[in-house]
Amino acid sequence: MTRRLSLFDSPFLLGFDQFERALDRAQRAATEGYPPYNIEQVSDTLLRITIAVAGFEMDDLSVQLENNQLVIRGRKNTEENEDARVFLHRGIATRQFQRSFILSEDIEVTGASLDNGLLNIDLRRILPETTVQTIAIKAGKDGKKSQTIDVSADVSRDKPDMPK
Repeated sequence: MTRRLSLFDSPFLLGFDQFERALDRAQRAATEGYPPYNIEQVSDTLLRITIAVAGFEMDDLSVQLENNQLVIRGRKNTEENEDARVFLHRGIATRQFQRSFILSEDIEVTGASLDNGLLNIDLRRILPETTVQTIAIKAGKDGKKSQTIDVSADVSRDKPDMPK
């Protein structure tokens, strides 16, 4: 069995298998052209995905979040009167589709709406809280007292008793 080479084969990048699979899925999804969509940044923390779904009704569409993957599916229910209609030209596609977007863990879906043939899906970026962690340094073999090092931004300027 041959294994393809990847950027994530480095011994310094451990545990990135899931990230690599997500990139593979995104690359495959990029080749799909139907239905067309826009991704718009509404504000610093708000995004909107707009998908053109002309001819679909709300009952024909589903929006689901599956393991950080936003999946939009459309399947037109065929009506009895559609079979009796004769089209001279049929340019509005109402074929079945599935469109997927991989979301980072700091993105949440806040809602979806259907308006004039456009499915709008609203997303919000959750801003993480900044945390500072102090790590104690234990004494070595010579038995000197342990010291701590503050890993926050240069605090020595703010404290006059600390050497610069």
